[in-house]
Amino acid sequence: MSVLIRNNVQVTGSGAATLVFAHGFGCDQTMWRFIAPAFGERFKTITFDLVGSGGSDLNAYDRTKYSTLHGYADDLLEILDACATGPVVFIGHSVSAMIGMLATIKAPERFAAQIMIGPSPCYINDGDYVGGFNRADIDELLETLESNYLGWSSSMAPAIMGAPNQPELSAELTTSFCRNDPEIAKHFARVTFLSDNRADVPKSRVPALILQCSDDLIAPRAVGDYLQRHLPNSTLYVIQNVGHCPHMSAPTESSRAIDAFLAATLR
Repeated sequence: MSVLIRNNVQVTGSGAATLVFAHGFGCDQTMWRFIAPAFGERFKTITFDLVGSGGSDLNAYDRTKYSTLHGYADDLLEILDACATGPVVFIGHSVSAMIGMLATIKAPERFAAQIMIGPSPCYINDGDYVGGFNRADIDELLETLESNYLGWSSSMAPAIMGAPNQPELSAELTTSFCRNDPEIAKHFARVTFLSDNRADVPKSRVPALILQCSDDLIAPRAVGDYLQRHLPNSTLYVIQNVGHCPHMSAPTESSRAIDAFLAATLR
């Protein structure tokens, strides 16, 4: 199967460097529409859907391959082989930030930089590490998702989006969650929320920008501080915003932070 079909890959823009955008759990590549098009004036841009999401080929979803985030990282590297030219900057939201980080460890020579929006190497509190959730919280979340996916989506999506002054974005994210195949979404949620990539963080040495919201239910400020301390060559930028999706709810400030990082990194 063509990787372009499998991941519904879209390539636009032109430039010496390539920006690759990857969405988070429950989303698809349309969530990048507020910031990606402007970069197409200076860069080749690639957007795609994780297998199991959006317009990807659902028949390609392999529960064994995607039982860890490494399966998605391998897909990303295949997309780069097929479409990327010049220096590559990976921009990943939420769980895709970790997928991209794993790819930079597997093939560091393929990446000039990585931009992580709302990343978290581990969602569960562990000793001095603050991930934002107790294990019981995550277990309850997954149990609710398993028994009533649509109900869970309707209640969780607005909380994840935040953006209290932009209710249309919460409605969009809810629709996106509910549109996903429930069985695939349940499996992906379990993989996402139970992943622990803290041991991998120091292995990624590609220059990194960590973009975090000041008030994020999913990835609290302590997670951003942790990543800045343990991820080599990283910079933390905090956006004054409520929610987990600043590329949608605060696109202007997100774009400015990305622009400044690219200007300093791609010389």
